[in-house]
Amino acid sequence: MPTPTPSPTRDALRAHLLDARLAGVVATSREASLRSYRLFAARDPRVLLGLDPVGEWGPGEVMRLMAERCGVSADPRRTTGPDVIDPERTLAALDAFADRVGSVAQRGGPVLLGTGHPHRLLGFYAALSDALSAAGCAVLTPAQGRCVDIVTRFGLRTHRLDYVRGVALVRECGGARAGGEPGAHTHSPLPVRTALAAAAEAGGPLPELVIGDHGWVCGAGQLGFAAIGPADTDDPAPFVGEAEGAVSVVVPVDDAVPAACYRPLTRYVLNRACLSR
Repeated sequence: MPTPTPSPTRDALRAHLLDARLAGVVATSREASLRSYRLFAARDPRVLLGLDPVGEWGPGEVMRLMAERCGVSADPRRTTGPDVIDPERTLAALDAFADRVGSVAQRGGPVLLGTGHPHRLLGFYAALSDALSAAGCAVLTPAQGRCVDIVTRFGLRTHRLDYVRGVALVRECGGARAGGEPGAHTHSPLPVRTALAAAAEAGGPLPELVIGDHGWVCGAGQLGFAAIGPADTDDPAPFVGEAEGAVSVVVPVDDAVPAACYRPLTRYVLNRACLSR
C-alpha cells in the first residue's frame, strides 16, 4: 500500500500558493475584476451567481470588500495589470474551510458537493467527497440525470446534471462533448437549486453542508444552507454572501490554475480536518 503524501506545513503551503500563482500575483486581470464589480453593483445575474444581496453594493463598496477579503488593491485608480490575492487571507480562509469540513465529518452529516469549474477543481472536491464518505457522511447525489436549461454566451443550452466521485457537475446535452469529461464550466445557480429541490421532494436527507463554487456556493447559501468554497477576485458574489451571512466560508484563490496545483491544498484541508488517511 503506497505511503500517503504528507500534508504541507503552513509555510510550505504559503510558498506553494505563491509559486503556483494561486495567490500573490494571479492570472486574473484587474480589468476583469473591476468589470465584475460594476456588473455586480448593477445586479447582473451573470455575476450574482444566485445571490440576492441585502445591502446596496456600489462598485466602490464591492472593491473595498474584495480588498478586505482577498487583498486586491482598494485604489480605484489602479485599473490595469494582474490582480493580487494575499496568501495570508487564503491560509486563514482555508483553516476556516477545513474546520467546517471537520465539523460535519465528526457529526457524520450529509453533504452535497458541486462545481462549475470541473476542468480545474473536480479533483479537489472529489478528494473531499472520498474522505467525507469514508468518515461516515452521506455524500448526496440528488437529481442525477435531470435536465437543466442554462443561459450561456451561446444562448440557452440544455445541460444534464451528473456526478463524478460524488461531485455534481453539468454536461451540455447534444454537444460534441456530451457525456465526456470533465463537464461544462458554468456560473449558474440552477444546478444546485435543481439538486436541492429534488432532495426535498424525495423527503431528504438535505445537506448539512454544501461545498462548491460559483452558483453552487451562492445558490445554496441563498437558500439558507451552510455553504463553503473557493472564489477568485473576479467573483465578488461569494464574498458579498459571506459578508452578509448567506455564505459561511469563502477561500480567496485563483480558480483557474492547472488542476494538479490544488493537491497541496487538498492535503492541507484533509489533515486539518482530521480526515487524512
